[in-house]
Amino acid sequence: MSEIRTTDIEARLREHCAPSALEVLDESAQHAGHAGADDSGIGTHFRVRIASPLFSGLSRVARHRLVYDALHGFTERGLHALAIEILA
Repeated sequence: MSEIRTTDIEARLREHCAPSALEVLDESAQHAGHAGADDSGIGTHFRVRIASPLFSGLSRVARHRLVYDALHGFTERGLHALAIEILA
């Protein structure tokens, strides 16, 4: 399993979602000892704050689905939890 970095997630979201605003936070250290966390304290739990013109007219669920679809494959690399905040 290769380590996931915030820059990996940012690059994928920029490619697939064309965000007008984007912030990716690695919150893994806050989840040490929780299910899905590893001993490194990095690369398992992330928070994404994103705005994109692609979200216009979509439901909250559809917006989240676009983000999840863009990050397809990261779960196999160790992504355990993803908090998504859609920005106006």
